[in-house]
Amino acid sequence: MPVNKIIIAASMIAGLCSFTCHPAAAQKKKGWKLIWQEEFNYTGLPDTSKWSYEVGHVRNREQQYYTNARPENIQVADGLLHIKGRKEDWPNAAYSPGSREWNRKDSLARYTSASINTNKKFAFTYGRIEVRAKLPAGGGMWPAIWMLGADHSHGGWPMAGEIDIMEFIGNEPSNIYGTIHWGKAGGGHTSSGSKISAPSLHDDFHVYAVEWNRDELSVWFDDSVYHRFPLAKAQAGDFNAFRHPFYILLNLAMGADWPGPIDDSVLPQELLVDWVRVYQPKKNR
Repeated sequence: MPVNKIIIAASMIAGLCSFTCHPAAAQKKKGWKLIWQEEFNYTGLPDTSKWSYEVGHVRNREQQYYTNARPENIQVADGLLHIKGRKEDWPNAAYSPGSREWNRKDSLARYTSASINTNKKFAFTYGRIEVRAKLPAGGGMWPAIWMLGADHSHGGWPMAGEIDIMEFIGNEPSNIYGTIHWGKAGGGHTSSGSKISAPSLHDDFHVYAVEWNRDELSVWFDDSVYHRFPLAKAQAGDFNAFRHPFYILLNLAMGADWPGPIDDSVLPQELLVDWVRVYQPKKNR
């Protein structure tokens, strides 16, 4: 989730879930077939047949330490995935005395959270992904629903591509960002994105979605499309990251330059996810 973004403001058109939010209804979504789903209708840690963990200080100089399968930071209960950011000291396994690297120089992290993904367990090319979620509130919060390219034949990030379905930052409590990132043929990174404003991100569940075909990516908030990206813009020589498989990530980051300083008084905070559903068009669509 790189910080530098090309952002085009968009007006909000409030919308509601266009179908009944129930697993059976997901199977009947008009024009689409359901190919993968996670309804979180169980209790305990996330299903390991679907999800893996990131561990440690991973990216962006974020302050949280992602823990591995720790119920205090992640659990499924009451039909929801709970990803919890906490203020607490946690041993930094990557600590190296005398190091100046941001993720190695301190023996203790001051915050913990969790990040899960479907890498090597599920990835898809083209379709529609929908995630129903309720966001945390407060300074420094940085929840994200996103995807990364699984094809590293031309290099890792940014060449493999990134699709940010939803990013929220604590110092902009009413804005949601959707951003596409890709690599240039000669090196470097570029992006295309927009934002939309909504008043109830912390009080209500909303559906965050991306619709993706061979020509275009569109980013949705409930029933509103607020960003469109033509895939041809990401052509890098003979490679286009967005014509290859992507996998799913869910995480609650905290701190770093973009979301601003963490407000300890609001912690703990949770990213709540009701379900994740992936569709592809029916043949007669």
